[in-house]
Amino acid sequence: MKPTGTDPRILSLAAEVAKSPEQNVPVILLKLKEIINNTPLGSSELKKIKQDIYCYDLIQYCLLVLSQDCSRIQGGWTTVSQLTQILSHCCVGLEPGEDAEEFYNELLPSAAENFLVLGRRLQTCFINAAKGEEKDALLHFFEVVTDSLFWLLGGHVQLIQNVLQSDHFLHLLQTDNVQIGSTVLTMLQNILQINSGDLLRIEGKILHSILDEVVFKLLSTPSPVIRGTATKLLLLMAESHQEILILLRLSACYKGLRSLLNKQEPGTEFSQELRQLIGLLSPKAYQEVKDQKRHKAACLIQAYWKGFQTRKRLKKLPSAVITLQRSFRSKRTKMLMKLSRQKEEEDHRLQLQIQRQRAMRLSREIRLSMLEIVHPGQVEKYNQEIEEKSALIIQKHWKGYRERKKFRQQRPSLTEYKAAVILQRATLKFLAKCRKKKKLFAPWPGLRELTDARRIELKQQVDDYIRRHPGSQISDVTSSRELHSQAQERLQHYFMGRALEERAQQHREALMAQISTNIEQLMKAPSLKEAEGKDPELFLSRSRPVAAKAKQAHLTTLKHIQAPWWKKLGEEAGDDIDVPKDELSVELGTLFIGGTKPP
Repeated sequence: MKPTGTDPRILSLAAEVAKSPEQNVPVILLKLKEIINNTPLGSSELKKIKQDIYCYDLIQYCLLVLSQDCSRIQGGWTTVSQLTQILSHCCVGLEPGEDAEEFYNELLPSAAENFLVLGRRLQTCFINAAKGEEKDALLHFFEVVTDSLFWLLGGHVQLIQNVLQSDHFLHLLQTDNVQIGSTVLTMLQNILQINSGDLLRIEGKILHSILDEVVFKLLSTPSPVIRGTATKLLLLMAESHQEILILLRLSACYKGLRSLLNKQEPGTEFSQELRQLIGLLSPKAYQEVKDQKRHKAACLIQAYWKGFQTRKRLKKLPSAVITLQRSFRSKRTKMLMKLSRQKEEEDHRLQLQIQRQRAMRLSREIRLSMLEIVHPGQVEKYNQEIEEKSALIIQKHWKGYRERKKFRQQRPSLTEYKAAVILQRATLKFLAKCRKKKKLFAPWPGLRELTDARRIELKQQVDDYIRRHPGSQISDVTSSRELHSQAQERLQHYFMGRALEERAQQHREALMAQISTNIEQLMKAPSLKEAEGKDPELFLSRSRPVAAKAKQAHLTTLKHIQAPWWKKLGEEAGDDIDVPKDELSVELGTLFIGGTKPP
């Protein structure tokens, strides 16, 4: 959506770009520089112009021109360097509005990458150039491009990480040319001064490559300018990040760096920065750095622990507040209940007092009224009766009070008496159990010694028993034969009875199977209303006694059901009733008669 109130210069320039051929577009875009320079810096008008330039896609045109081959552009590197300035100035301070995501995620990274690509092209042209004037012009264009890139990074710090991770930037840093290398190192130093935190966010391999190149330029380049810039850059990196300082101190790649730095020529312009760098790499400084790191870690742990404790207390605070509120409310409720109870007791006492006063007044009024009614001669007698009744009431209350008092005094002795009875009962039960156990587990006392008279008596009893029951005089052979014949008879009887029992068991099992089959058929049988012609034949029994018993039971049930109610008064449910066959219908006559052929 195009903005309203567009600057007419931007509008005419956009129309001219749209109508002009491709080779004339770069020259037309240079007019943006004049428009930007004529507008006061930091004014709202400049912001509006930048928004108009972005909305009419003039920034995208500049990017397209920068991505083309410089030999095809009118004006060559001069036009390209001016377009880089225009692009960086237009992107810094621009508020894209609705297209912010596209601007920050696509356009700005693309612009930074194009600047690095242009820097590499200028580096290649500068190295291949033969004339001094041409080299000076190319170096100027290179500085313009690096300044434009630095201006863009200063306005958009999030691009620093993309630039440091770019392969083009690493190639620019690895150049052997003194002038190009000095410019790149200066730009890197300025970038790290803006935001050195992005240096640790890049990959470790790229960080090592940057450190290797800076250390290499510091130790191997004869140019004091590059060595001074490299020293300042390395010092800045070491002071800004303790991780880089530890890497320079402990890594095997940089072993001996401190000794090599000590061999550098003293008295140079950067000797002070060099001494500071050597001091940072010394073991004492390393120990201080290590102590600082430990102190920082301890502070961090303490901060986390204190935060955890605070959050824990904050989580418990609502429950503590709730507990406090609950206890306060319960205490307040108890106080209110106590006050209300006291008030009720006071009211009750006052009511009793008032009732007592009313009763006294009423009794006095009654007495006065009775005195008025009673004859003057009977007043004394009436007063005497009243006094006797009052005395009886007083005596009754006094005797009740005295007996209750006596009972309260005797209650402990009664309790002790009951406790003594319970203890005696438990003790007697325990002693009885002990005596019972003692009798059960007492040792056998043994036989008493027989006297001579007792021996003669027992011997006489034995002789009498032998005389009454004389033994048979049979030989061993005869007795063995009789025992053998008895055993054979019993064995034969057992085998014969076993066969009969097996047949009886089989018969019982067959009858049980038949009965269970009949029961199953009866359970699945339909009702009499739903029964068909062949259904009753399934329930005919092959046993005449069973059929006769079923018929008799059925007739009894029918007679009992069909009889009038007055005939059932003297009957019981279990009585057997004989019913003649003529009273039944023809259909029910043959229902339970099974196992017979019809006549």
